[in-house]
Amino acid sequence: MKKIIYFSLGAITFALGTLGIFLPFLPTTVFYLLTAFFWLRSSDKYYNKFIQSSFYKRAVEEPIVKKKITNAGIVKMFLMILIVFLIPGLLVDNTPMRICLVVVYIAHVIGLTWYLRGKKASLKAKAGEPND
Repeated sequence: MKKIIYFSLGAITFALGTLGIFLPFLPTTVFYLLTAFFWLRSSDKYYNKFIQSSFYKRAVEEPIVKKKITNAGIVKMFLMILIVFLIPGLLVDNTPMRICLVVVYIAHVIGLTWYLRGKKASLKAKAGEPND
């Protein structure tokens, strides 16, 4: 029964996401992310296939789950986030929005750096290993 509910919710969010391509008030990306969430939960076979894929291992497992990300990878990630934040910042002439984008970007930099680097250093310190 649980699998049927997850699959049905995934189908609904997929339909809404597809409508979002044509209707500007529906957020396509959010609905597609929800679709992936629901459909991966609806089938153990597809979930295992997804987490064994090279894309998942390269883009999610290594840098995010295992926190094995190079300095170049972090710089690339922050540059991509910066580009995404620059697009509305340059296209829309709204100072409060631009300030908000800067604050959110700085929060991303601090939070992701702490998550990806800070915890690793604190774990080494607890284990008695010297920090690099």
